[in-house]
Amino acid sequence: MRRSRATTAVGLAVLALTACSNPIVTTNDTSQQTSPPESATSSARPSNDKLVNAFDYYTRINDVHAGYFFTSPSGSWRCVIVPRTWTGCQSKTGTGRIGVAGAPQTVTDSVGQNVVPNSIVVRTQDDPQFAAVPAEQFTPPSGTTKTLPFNKILAAGGFRCNIQQEAGISCVSEQTGKGFTFSSTGVSWQYTDVP
Repeated sequence: MRRSRATTAVGLAVLALTACSNPIVTTNDTSQQTSPPESATSSARPSNDKLVNAFDYYTRINDVHAGYFFTSPSGSWRCVIVPRTWTGCQSKTGTGRIGVAGAPQTVTDSVGQNVVPNSIVVRTQDDPQFAAVPAEQFTPPSGTTKTLPFNKILAAGGFRCNIQQEAGISCVSEQTGKGFTFSSTGVSWQYTDVP
């Protein structure tokens, strides 16, 4: 009797394991089969294992204004994170068109004028966009601007930015998840995390 109970228990265990390995669930109605629910989409936050020390990039301009300033390894781009306000980049010249394929010929500035875009920015709450920003907003008032190395992340003031050889420069508002990735060959309106 013990042997038959043990045999029955082993048989039921094998049936249970076999049933669990089948991804299709069959109902009493043989004409209807359903798949198990798909796993939830990953809401993984961007990586933190490649962060630089944000303090090294910080410059206080005055009692009201401060920023995290950096340049690309090539020196071609200057960027800034203005805490809890906006982040963006422009070419080192700061004048003329931004030099990114796909950039519009003009954008509307804060007073409604059509102007040539020289920057790409994302604000805390808005969509990323091409913009016209004075060059001095990308340069600290004194000292030299520190280079952000390839595949490192600067996270500060509600934003994060990185520079990758293949993808280019990428920044995002941590509040909305809206951002940009650009190089001279083009732009995409999303953040590209460091692999």
